[in-house]
Amino acid sequence: MSSPGYSAVGGRREARERAVELAYEADARSCSVDELLATMKLPPEPYAALLLRASELERDRTRSLIAAKATGWSLERMPTIDRLVMEMAVAEMLTTDTPTGVVLAEAVDLVSRYSTEESGRFVNGVLAAIARDVRHQ
Repeated sequence: MSSPGYSAVGGRREARERAVELAYEADARSCSVDELLATMKLPPEPYAALLLRASELERDRTRSLIAAKATGWSLERMPTIDRLVMEMAVAEMLTTDTPTGVVLAEAVDLVSRYSTEESGRFVNGVLAAIARDVRHQ
């Protein structure tokens, strides 16, 4: 499937950031994406909504892939933001044609800004291992 929505890198970067914020809110409230979006006065950017829905639809698969590659880390033990960013990045790799390098760089940037000091290296390693399995490079 091609990636509809924002063609400008900045637009997609902002959409990814907004999608992670909304995923965090949905996770904290234990609600679905559609339930969360129904409460919003203004809908998020189209690409943010696409990523949110893809992440939710692919959740079982993305969590399985992450758990398999995150050696020594259970999903429950990971910082929530790291898990959510990885779930969204894996869903983006599975459902769009966004270049793998872009997906990884954006995920690392997000966790580097919003999570722990070690998160960037950890997320990059896990996502790179997953990309080798799910993307034909």
